[in-house]
Amino acid sequence: MTESTLRSHLEKVPVKVFSDRDEGSAFVAREIASLIKEKNKLNKTTVLGLATGSSPLLLYKELIRIHKEEGLSFKNVISFNLDEYYPMDHEDVNSYHRFMQENFFSHVDILPENVHIPDGILSREQIEGYCRDYDNKIKSLGGLDIQILGIGRSGHIGFNEPGSQAGDETRLVHLDEVTIEDAARDFGGKENVPRSAITMGVKSIMQAERVYLMAWGQGKAEVVKAAVEGPVTAELPASFLQNHPDALFVVDPAAGAQLSRIETPWLTGDCEWNDTMRKKALIWLSKQTGKPILKLTEADYKEWGLKSLLQTGEKAYDLNIEIHNMLQQTITGWPGGKPGSDDKTRPERSEPFPKRVIVFSPHPDDDVISMGGTFIRLAEQGHDVHVAYQTSGNIAVFDDDAYRYLDFMRGLSRQMSLCETDIEKFYNEITGYLKENPGNGNSHPSVLAIKGQIRKGEAIAASRFSGVKEENIHFLDLPFYETGSVEKSPVSQADIDIIVDLLRKVKPHQIYAAGDLQDPHGTHAVCLHAIFDALKVIREEEWAKDCWVWLYRGAWQEWDIEDVEMAVPISPDELKKKRMAIFKHQSQKDEPVFPGTDSREFWERAEDRNRETAQLYDSLGLTEYEAIEAFRRYKF
Repeated sequence: MTESTLRSHLEKVPVKVFSDRDEGSAFVAREIASLIKEKNKLNKTTVLGLATGSSPLLLYKELIRIHKEEGLSFKNVISFNLDEYYPMDHEDVNSYHRFMQENFFSHVDILPENVHIPDGILSREQIEGYCRDYDNKIKSLGGLDIQILGIGRSGHIGFNEPGSQAGDETRLVHLDEVTIEDAARDFGGKENVPRSAITMGVKSIMQAERVYLMAWGQGKAEVVKAAVEGPVTAELPASFLQNHPDALFVVDPAAGAQLSRIETPWLTGDCEWNDTMRKKALIWLSKQTGKPILKLTEADYKEWGLKSLLQTGEKAYDLNIEIHNMLQQTITGWPGGKPGSDDKTRPERSEPFPKRVIVFSPHPDDDVISMGGTFIRLAEQGHDVHVAYQTSGNIAVFDDDAYRYLDFMRGLSRQMSLCETDIEKFYNEITGYLKENPGNGNSHPSVLAIKGQIRKGEAIAASRFSGVKEENIHFLDLPFYETGSVEKSPVSQADIDIIVDLLRKVKPHQIYAAGDLQDPHGTHAVCLHAIFDALKVIREEEWAKDCWVWLYRGAWQEWDIEDVEMAVPISPDELKKKRMAIFKHQSQKDEPVFPGTDSREFWERAEDRNRETAQLYDSLGLTEYEAIEAFRRYKF
């Protein structure tokens, strides 16, 4: 079987992997723009099927740019959106009518009468006829020229949930539990998410001339692989696209990470054997055989499809030792470098010592959740540790907590015989607002200020417990975050300047930043890219040439072992101390406002991931530890 045949057999629908979502979105935008321009010249109508959610946001941004800067006209475009929650008022903050207006339609010259979005305010008696008319309108125009799709974790396209059939047309559907969980953050909790939606059917999607399915981030990797390489099944509606004559999956490296040609390229016959790939292959082989790396045999290589690795001229015995040593050399109990030691085989340099260190934390608890053991150890080993909280995290506090702190403030003022007039007035104003607007406290700036102060106090307590000097605790309050809602503003120069100022003030030898891009709210990714932009500004300054950047994960995901460049063992006692630091964040304890899809508390997630990393090192034949925090170096 040739390489191309094998790949086409594994990937039953074409997939393009782009360097990031910006590049992928720009590609799809160019495809759409090209078709519209071609049809505009012929005075023909372009019929587009459009999607909502985070996946197409950058696509719409690029189409708006092309419209404004290159003169692309949408006057001959007719659009049909995939879906809408039911019931849903058009002006509701979560309405797809509002989403499309704010993110696309109001910025281009599309005619209002050419816009079609399922109507969430119909009576139930009207829905069946409405849906039939929706499909008939599409058919009367000759069908969709291009359909844009995202993909849900359940494998849904539009709101065609598991169990949908290839012949299904536009209809009212019940939402899958996974879909409801994913929508919970936008609605302020699962209990507020509509249980139904009106969705274009699989049949209309499959009748489109071209289909582009866009998927970004590691959270989509598993479902992308299943839809592309697995069987066609109603339990995974996106898999129906395998039967479409012109469908394309457009993904970033994280969403495509589990595709066979990326995850196990040696099985597709498309593998360049560099150090990273050899390490990845032997870790995979160790997992498949259940053997430590040093016990792998030549027969194991051949049986599991790694014969091509042996054909590079190396013997199994030598390869095993080489990769085992690579992994061994990532382990260190000195994350800031061990003074006076030979550091040729250590992940961090020994000098200078002590180092100035900045730990950037996107939210006020990511530092201790994701790298609390390392954070504590850096301070204990004598380094000058700074922590920089990039955002206030104020929207992630329940209104009831704000109420509780107001009670505390009023009670303390009375007990201490402080001036009560202003405090009493403030107390009555805010509690009155909270009573009249249940669950909507974030709309009031004073409530947000209280919540921000709650998180600030918790962060100070956790940092103090971890051994950080109070003067080394920095609250950056980056402006992009301060919208009072889940939707944030774009990062601006003001955000970058704040980070640059801190870097120039501290002149760190080490930076730790969150590379945990699976954060469902996107704040981690935004904060990381803001740091990267700041590093571009200072990269030529003399102190920056001796600054190393380490990326941590842990709150939402963990590094794959082959990507780990520094592994810091955590003892049982240190793990308990890390847990106590996390507990200082009381507003996030038990049940945080934004828990994501993982029902475990943050401390449980962190400990489980740290233990899993240690167990994996152990299974590969390395020293057995209680837990390990993992890091990857970023070279700027």
